[in-house]
Amino acid sequence: MGNQKSTISDDGFELKNTSGRAQLWLSKLGEIPITVHRDPPDDADIKTVIIKREPTGKWYAILGVETPDDPPEKPENPEQCVGIDVGILTYAHDTDGIAVKSLDLSDERERLERAQRDLSRKQHGSANWEKQRCVVAERHADLKRKRRDFLHKLSNYYATEYDLVAVEDLDAKGLIELPGNSRNRAGAAWGTFRRMLEYKCEREGTHFVAVNPRGTTKECASCGVSTDKPLWVREHSCPACGFEADRDANAAWNILARGITKRLGAGHSELTPVETALPVDTSVSAKCVVEAGSPTLKREPSGER
Repeated sequence: MGNQKSTISDDGFELKNTSGRAQLWLSKLGEIPITVHRDPPDDADIKTVIIKREPTGKWYAILGVETPDDPPEKPENPEQCVGIDVGILTYAHDTDGIAVKSLDLSDERERLERAQRDLSRKQHGSANWEKQRCVVAERHADLKRKRRDFLHKLSNYYATEYDLVAVEDLDAKGLIELPGNSRNRAGAAWGTFRRMLEYKCEREGTHFVAVNPRGTTKECASCGVSTDKPLWVREHSCPACGFEADRDANAAWNILARGITKRLGAGHSELTPVETALPVDTSVSAKCVVEAGSPTLKREPSGER
């Protein structure tokens, strides 16, 4: 059973809170008790309600709201800037030396595969088949919830902690279609992360810049000389200037330099990582991000960029 969804305009619904119980009034159905995930802002104007049924059989009401508040003002010449390189084993490696490991969903995938095998043994259309189909749908939903929770918290961290965020403008769909390791690339959900990061930066007034990803790994962040590196080589060592760094850290610095040039102009990105001193990389588990809501690290001032 696929998703069922319908949209209702603002004259066909009303959100009520009577005696501490939330209710949604729909013009054709009347009052429906609901569980509110979080309260809408006091100054929010609810414009639409989307009623959606998931494959699990559960119904959701998604509120579309407008708020009059303008995003907080960030400096026109941002001071706290970060470049982010995304990957598979290390999901995000940034220019402040934070390396966030990818979320381990192996247990959830194993439970999903067991549920799918059990479903394949049931007679299609029978009561037991329908019951097991709901189990499979729940396993899929569990995977999706945990992945989106991780991406929401990580993107919110970067949008709120920095004045400018630079990322690669990756063709996520095209990368998934490439042969080899497509499952891991699809599970990484880089496109979803970028979309979340972009709209949260807009909400927070943070400068968001997507840059051309071509050559960010090959180019030396210190001198700009390109050097071919197979995927298994995880360290960058420039034969021209001798600059050495983690492969992903080098890419992140190139992404930041391109982002500053694109957003503010070439004169703002003249300093190189060698001149500003690369921070020591700190590895952060995805579990830390999920439990704490962001990488629980105290960022030290990294000097002039």
